[in-house]
Amino acid sequence: MPEKLEKILECIGDIDFILNHNDFEITQTIEDKILKSAINMNIIRIAEQFKKLKDDYEIEILKNFKNEDLKSMSDILSNYDLDDISVGNIIKNHLPAIKTTIEKIREI
Repeated sequence: MPEKLEKILECIGDIDFILNHNDFEITQTIEDKILKSAINMNIIRIAEQFKKLKDDYEIEILKNFKNEDLKSMSDILSNYDLDDISVGNIIKNHLPAIKTTIEKIREI
C-alpha cells in the first residue's frame, strides 16, 4: 500500500486518539485550543496526502474514494481556516469512509 495512504491512516488514528482519550467535543471552546489545533493539523495533513496522490497521478488509488470525500479534502487546501462546523463535518461524514476505503485497499 502506498506510503501516502499509511500517512492518512496515521492522521485519522491521531484524531481518533484525541477525541477518544480527552472526552473532547469538536465544538468546545477556547479551553481546548491545543487539541483543536492538533485535529486541524491532522486534517490538513490528510488533505495534503490526497493532493500528493493527485499530483502523482495515482488515479487507480483515487478512484476507490467517493467524490464527495475527495472534494472535502481538496476544499481544505483552498481554505486553511477550518471552523468547528467544517471540522465536525469532516470527522463525522468523511474520515470514516476514507478510513474504510483505505482498509479495503490494504486487503487487496
